[in-house]
Amino acid sequence: MKRIYTLLFLCVVACMSLWAQPKISFDMTTKDLGYVLWRTPATVTYQFTNTGDKPLVISNVTTSCGCAKAQWTEEPVPAGGKGKITVVFDAEAIGHFYKDVGVYCNAASLPIYLDFNGEVTADAKNYSFTHPYAIGAIRLTQDELDFKSVNKGDRPVIELLVANTSNKAYSPVLMHLPPYLEAKAEPEKLGRGKTGKILVTLDSEKLPKLGITRASVYLSRFPGDKVGSENEIPVSVALLPDFSKLTGQQKNNPPQITLSAKELEFVDLKPNQKKSQTIVISNTGRSDLNIQDMQVFSMALAVKLKKRVLKPGESTKMKITVLAQNLHRVKGTPRVLMITDDPNQPMITIRVKARLKSSEK
Repeated sequence: MKRIYTLLFLCVVACMSLWAQPKISFDMTTKDLGYVLWRTPATVTYQFTNTGDKPLVISNVTTSCGCAKAQWTEEPVPAGGKGKITVVFDAEAIGHFYKDVGVYCNAASLPIYLDFNGEVTADAKNYSFTHPYAIGAIRLTQDELDFKSVNKGDRPVIELLVANTSNKAYSPVLMHLPPYLEAKAEPEKLGRGKTGKILVTLDSEKLPKLGITRASVYLSRFPGDKVGSENEIPVSVALLPDFSKLTGQQKNNPPQITLSAKELEFVDLKPNQKKSQTIVISNTGRSDLNIQDMQVFSMALAVKLKKRVLKPGESTKMKITVLAQNLHRVKGTPRVLMITDDPNQPMITIRVKARLKSSEK
C-alpha cells in the first residue's frame, strides 16, 4: 500500500512540474518599419511578458541577416515580469526587405520566430523631421492631444498631421474615442509615402466635469490593431470656471496667484535617482484663493501641495519630485496643471525639463 501511495505522489509531483512552465507572450510578432534610410541604422523592439509560472530564460536570439544585430534581456524574467528584444538593422542594399528573428528560450523546445519588414530608400525625405513621432510605420507631428483651456460651449479642433511610411495603403483611425471627442481623417486613405491629417474636435459641452480631464486614444496602425502603450496618444483638456456671474465686489477684490517659478529644470539625473525642487505659491490678491483642481501630466513626476486654500497674503509650498527611472516612459511634456479661481489666471502650467546624464541614457 505504501508503494502505491509513493507512486501516486511521484506522479502528482511529475505532473505539477509539467504544469509549471514559463510562457512568453509578445506585444507584436511582426513589425512594419516602413521606409528606412540607407546606411542609417533602424531599431526594432519586441516587448514580451512571462505569462507562465516559472522564470523565463532567453538563451539566444538569432537574425536571418548579418545586417541585423540582436540584444535581449539576459537575466531570468520572473512570472509576470517583462523584458525586451532589441534588433538594430543597418541596411546594406536598397529595396524591400523581410527579416526573421529567432528566439531560443526555455518556454519552447523550438525557436520562436519574429519578423520585421520595410523598404530601404536613399531618399532623405523620410518624414522624420516634419513628422518626428513614430507609431509603427506611421509618423505624426505630435505625440499628445493637448486642448489646453476651454470654456463651456467651445469646440476647438486639433489638426494631427499623419505620414504613411509603410509599403501599403493606410487608413488613419483613432480608437477608443471618449464621448467628448470626434475624429475625421482627410483623406480617409493614404497611399504609401503619402501624408494627410486627422481633425480631432472637442465638444466641451460633453466634458464630464469642471477642471482637468485626461484620457487616452489609440492610433490604429493596421486593420484589427489592438490598443497598447506603443500606439497610445494622451489627451488633456481643462474646462475653466465661469466668471461671468461674479458680483461687482468680487470683481474688484479678486484673489491673485503668484508662483516663484513656472518652469523647473533637472539635469544630469542618474537612472534611478529621485530629485526634488520646491515652488512657493502665494496669494497676493484681496480674497481667498482656491486651487480647485490639480493634475500631474507624467508618471515621472510626484507632487505634494500643502494647502489648497490661501488667504490674502498667505503662501504654501509645492514639492515636485522627478522619478528618473520613469523618464523613458514619458510621452509629451512633463508638467503640473492647476485650476484656480483667480479670474486673471484660471489655469497655471508648471513645465518640468528633466534629462539623464548623457553617458547613462
